[in-house]
Amino acid sequence: MYSPAKLENLAIGDEAPVLTHTLTRTDLVRYAGASGDYNPMHHDEPKALAARQPSVFGHGMLSMGIVGTALTHFVGVGALETFSVRFARQTWPDEVLSTKITVTDISGDLVTLDVRLHNADGEEKVLGQATARLAG
Repeated sequence: MYSPAKLENLAIGDEAPVLTHTLTRTDLVRYAGASGDYNPMHHDEPKALAARQPSVFGHGMLSMGIVGTALTHFVGVGALETFSVRFARQTWPDEVLSTKITVTDISGDLVTLDVRLHNADGEEKVLGQATARLAG
């Protein structure tokens, strides 16, 4: 379904196709079940409000997973060498989240990528870097 980028077609500054996802409360519950992270801040509205949060909020690793999906679509399964992020802001139910992945360096067959996840207002949620080995 996805055709990975080819090294010969990439240049510094190129961007991967954007992956957009609207975060739902169902996503939070499904991720809690899959990961075993049952922190009530991610699913229990009264507890989140009691903790002075405006609502439940998304798991950081779920946000990283959205970026990871976009990365895999771009570089292909098995090509990713490194992937690290910093969680900058919380994600909230009903936010529309979009990825931005930019080629920052090409050295031989190793491609370095700046990776980001932001909401519709441009607020950055996740910032990081990845490297991938790509075939020509």
